[in-house]
Amino acid sequence: MVHVLSSRILLHPTDPERSRAFYGEQLGLSVYREFGTGSERGTVYFLGGGFLEVSGRARTPPDPAVRLWMQVPDVAAAQEELTAAGVPIVRPAVKEPWGLVEMWIADPDGTPIVLVEVPAGHPLRYRPGT
Repeated sequence: MVHVLSSRILLHPTDPERSRAFYGEQLGLSVYREFGTGSERGTVYFLGGGFLEVSGRARTPPDPAVRLWMQVPDVAAAQEELTAAGVPIVRPAVKEPWGLVEMWIADPDGTPIVLVEVPAGHPLRYRPGT
């Protein structure tokens, strides 16, 4: 059995500076650490229970099958903040048939990002024994 101590998502953007501005300034993710120098240096952001590393440079955008799922406490508030920060909303907040409230945005390379609110009473909030 693999014993996982930490995890992160790795993104190699086509324009590292543009992606760092998006994740760090527009989304406001906090920096965990940085490494290397120059325009292709790596930046690791806190991402709830994991990390997002933006490093290196790709010739082409990531495959659209790669998606980021980020749980937030209030999707409507996130939508207002992101709109004010100039982040285009791909799909406004909607309560889905499965009970989650989801809003879609995309990073500068088009990587889909779903912001999710888990409403009170949703099964994802259920903890056995509590």
